[in-house]
Amino acid sequence: MFETVNQQHLPPPVAPPPMQQPLGGAKGPLYGPSEQLLQLHYCIHSNPSWPRAVLLGFQHYIVMLGTTVMIATYLVPRMGGTHGDKARVIQALLFASGINTLFQTWIGTRLPTVMGPSFSYVLPVLSIIKDYFDNNNFTSEHERFLHTMRTIQGSLIVSSIINILIGYLKVWGKFTRLFSPIVIVPVVCVVGLGRFAMGFPQLANCVEIGLPMLILLVACQNLMRIHPVAHAVLEKFALLICIGLVWAYAAILTVAGSYNNAKADTQQNCRVDRSYLLESAPWIKVQYPFQWGTPIFRASHVFGMFGAALVTSAEGIGQLFDGLFGAVVGTSASVENVGLLGLTHVGSRRVVQMSTGFMIFFSIFGKFGAFFAMIPLPIFAAMYCVLWGIVGESS
Repeated sequence: MFETVNQQHLPPPVAPPPMQQPLGGAKGPLYGPSEQLLQLHYCIHSNPSWPRAVLLGFQHYIVMLGTTVMIATYLVPRMGGTHGDKARVIQALLFASGINTLFQTWIGTRLPTVMGPSFSYVLPVLSIIKDYFDNNNFTSEHERFLHTMRTIQGSLIVSSIINILIGYLKVWGKFTRLFSPIVIVPVVCVVGLGRFAMGFPQLANCVEIGLPMLILLVACQNLMRIHPVAHAVLEKFALLICIGLVWAYAAILTVAGSYNNAKADTQQNCRVDRSYLLESAPWIKVQYPFQWGTPIFRASHVFGMFGAALVTSAEGIGQLFDGLFGAVVGTSASVENVGLLGLTHVGSRRVVQMSTGFMIFFSIFGKFGAFFAMIPLPIFAAMYCVLWGIVGESS
């Protein structure tokens, strides 16, 4: 009797949390998934279907591809490189980004974070380019390009030591205890909104295709409210749909001869056949360490690269890989892909790992990768204006 009464006053039993297999395989110990964020449809351990995951992964690849092409297009001609050199630099950046993203999601932070080329390294690289620009010791521009790439390699390798030490000495972890929402919110806002200085000027280089891309992408966010089917499709794949439509529109303008009498800069930014990547990219190019030659180490350039390394701290091993495989800049967490996560509400780690497959595949099979790299840069710029706005809004 007494025992029965006590049992009636006990709280109801709590159901055990759902269990999930670890990445190591079915024989490993079971553990509960991390908390599911309410604003995300798929979080770290919850995954969409395989076909949808492949498309979402390809979408992440397209987003980081734009930054890759922008940086290579800006730096390689200043280094004395040809169109073929630019294509190979893009392949090296894709390979380094794919490897670093895979390691970051697999054995690093294990967050759904895409690692892509960072604009933070552009200034120290420009400093290296300037030092060699007026040098008369080179017999050709291609030799100057190779010498510059080897110097960038050496600077990335040595400066990665500071990030590796920060990580292994747990210095960054101690500093993060001092961070509060009052500190983090302005930083996130500045990171997101500060990129508009790179987005809108590039969009303005070809308003005929940049502005339609911007309007169409913003319109898709409002069309999602009309019908549940439209919401399901546009919320996840609006970016791919808009890029496909505007890219086709740009191709029609090119074929119709709209830019035949335009200025050289206008043709470079608006036409779909002025990147020369498809013609100059190799069919197959296996990436390997020190592919540009033996690294060159100069103290002045190394110290300049230290500044960028501090800005992108916590990616020391990744920066070391960038230097080994000859990337023109270091990689860091992609702000654009964070914006894509906010746009699609998909934070699945599997989706991000899918994107690494596209990065590595297209870094080896150059002709296939060059096809998508031919997308005019104003289309990417318009896309980034929306994604960077989402990052700033999230703060």
